[in-house]
Amino acid sequence: MAYAMHLAGFDVKDVHMTDLISGKEDLSDVNFIAFVGGFSNSDVLGSAKGWAGAFLYNEKAKAALDAFYARENTASLGICNGCQLMGELGLLYPEHDVHPKLEHNESGKFESGFINVTVPQNDSVMLGSLSGCTLGIWAAHGEGKFNLPEAEGEYNVIAKYTNEGYPGNPNGSDYNVAGVASKDGRHLAIMPHFERSIFPHNWGYYPAEKKQEVLSPWILAFRNAKEWVENTH
Repeated sequence: MAYAMHLAGFDVKDVHMTDLISGKEDLSDVNFIAFVGGFSNSDVLGSAKGWAGAFLYNEKAKAALDAFYARENTASLGICNGCQLMGELGLLYPEHDVHPKLEHNESGKFESGFINVTVPQNDSVMLGSLSGCTLGIWAAHGEGKFNLPEAEGEYNVIAKYTNEGYPGNPNGSDYNVAGVASKDGRHLAIMPHFERSIFPHNWGYYPAEKKQEVLSPWILAFRNAKEWVENTH
């Protein structure tokens, strides 16, 4: 994640939960947060509940997060474990009584594979310019099923699994959804890993006529975020 952001031009730094809990870091100089995946806080407690608790039950960490999301010049991304965290904290749709949550895959097992997602027409900060694209992407999760209690139109859907049903939809997500964004498009949560799919050699398949490309189209998501930060800062 850090390398993808670096390639897009971000000034990247790691912020650990201990930094937030101690007050060493308050996010006041941060305009874009990426909540990383890869079992960053383990899944032993289920769908990032432990990670969410570290925010909810530590005064300084919660104050830093609340202040970040209260600002109008911020954007954020959660992938995989980070996507689960955003669901647990209700960061995307604070106006909803019941927030999107990530549940165990319908297969009952961890799923890892190279699949396709389609980016519908959207105006999100990161994926708006990729509207209409169908792209390969890596998925690796045990709890990736989007539980979306509202009608599909209540969500700003920014990615859907291209092929309905297992294994094209590896987890059984409602409405075939792979990712959603906040209503204003600034904050994005997606289950598959586009940060692991930014080089052509990362892909399970890449069109032969395009293999000379240095970076895959997914880098545009990070470049879009960088440009938005520059123009909004």
